[in-house]
Amino acid sequence: MLPLYVTSGEPAGIGPDICLSLAERIDERPVVVLVDQKLLQQRAEMLNHKINFIEYQGQTQASSQGELYIEHVPLTANVLCGQLNAQNAAYVLEQLRRSADYAMSGQSVGVATAPVQKSVINEAGIHFSGHTEYYQEFAGVERVVMMLATKTLRVALATTHLPLRDVADAITSERLHQVIDILIHDLKSKFKIDHPRILVCGLNPHAGEDGYLGLEEIEVINPVLECYRAQGINISLSLPADTLFTPENLKDADAVLAMYHDQGLPVLKSQGFGEAINITLGLPFIRTSVDHGTALSLAGTGLAKSSSLHVAVDLALDLARH
Repeated sequence: MLPLYVTSGEPAGIGPDICLSLAERIDERPVVVLVDQKLLQQRAEMLNHKINFIEYQGQTQASSQGELYIEHVPLTANVLCGQLNAQNAAYVLEQLRRSADYAMSGQSVGVATAPVQKSVINEAGIHFSGHTEYYQEFAGVERVVMMLATKTLRVALATTHLPLRDVADAITSERLHQVIDILIHDLKSKFKIDHPRILVCGLNPHAGEDGYLGLEEIEVINPVLECYRAQGINISLSLPADTLFTPENLKDADAVLAMYHDQGLPVLKSQGFGEAINITLGLPFIRTSVDHGTALSLAGTGLAKSSSLHVAVDLALDLARH
């Protein structure tokens, strides 16, 4: 069977630590970590993990418990836990490049990603706004959609990593049509939801209060949503975000579309931080990710929780079965 690749992310963070826990798993297909072998061995010794590291060379069988497939990606500079080094930005990006290349060329079913530190990559003089945008550019698709999910809630974003002052200008009819098309398509094709029910947040407080608190709902958002409703799509008009996320409103909802990053994700993460998953919709391959950052202060301490990575791998493997 084709493998699932896992990027180990920022080497000074908890990515290598949580990747070690993948050796506890028994899966139906190979799970392969992209990482510097010496780094992972050092971190395993530091955390007292006894793991048999196996160089991945196209094996079709899953590794056994206590074993871990790895593909060596060489570090540029030595690593100290918790201490960022811009010299290793190229190492982090090489993990992403390989994972995307393997997925695009049909050599893998997709990728699950551990966290990276955006700031240190940009410090190295490389413009980088996130995994989502990187994979979008690599795949050559016009639009992707960032969606986070827990067991009970899925939240997709109309915009992702933008300063708040730029969000309103980014909410255009064209963008909303692209985002909603992708969301509907992937809920049907990847999650096997034949008739998804989608709730949509307004941009402004109280969804604009009939225009008194902003015109985006009246002029941009609701006209787009009316188009889908006219086609029989089960999608709401723009709703006040402060009440949309109540249990009564979320009942039977398959996904929520939030207008910006910090509108929807704080609610989702408050319900399941550490067990939520980031899924990139609209790519020609599977990409899932953890819901947390590099947690530099926890690197090498043994205190980092690996639950989100395991959920991300579980979902990627589940989607690969469809």
